Amino acid sequence: MVDKRIALFPGSFDPFTNGHLNTVERASILFDEVIIGIFTNTTKKPLFTAEEKKKLTEKAVSQLSNVRVILQSEGLTIHIAKELQANFLIRGVRNNQDYEYEKNIASMNRTMDGSIDTIFLLADDNFSNISSSMIKEIAKFKGDVSSFVPTEVNKALIEKFR
Repeated sequence: MVDKRIALFPGSFDPFTNGHLNTVERASILFDEVIIGIFTNTTKKPLFTAEEKKKLTEKAVSQLSNVRVILQSEGLTIHIAKELQANFLIRGVRNNQDYEYEKNIASMNRTMDGSIDTIFLLADDNFSNISSSMIKEIAKFKGDVSSFVPTEVNKALIEKFR
């Protein structure tokens, strides 16, 4: 009997973009369950609180019945995946730099726990130029980011920078 295919999609998601949504939608077809793990990135100063990110992400993926969102403030991703009984990690890759960065992390994770595979999903061309950092920068200076983020995220960005 084949185990349930559970995938963890970890990230800071500050904010959750249409690129993230596209990755989750595609992963939801491939896996029995997709868990979006909103993690704290200690190298970044977040715009949204963890709870705000969770709420916005849940709204963005509400149409996907096999997707859930969790908050995780501490711990190695590979350990959290094990606790969640996830047997896959999902990573979106936009370009060569993303791939090289993610490949090294995947290799380290594989060395630490050989039972969890990392699956790379290449970004659709429509989303390959989207990054949360750029979204925040554009929104900060009152630029229109509505085509890059889900509707609720766009509203929240407008409110944050009001």
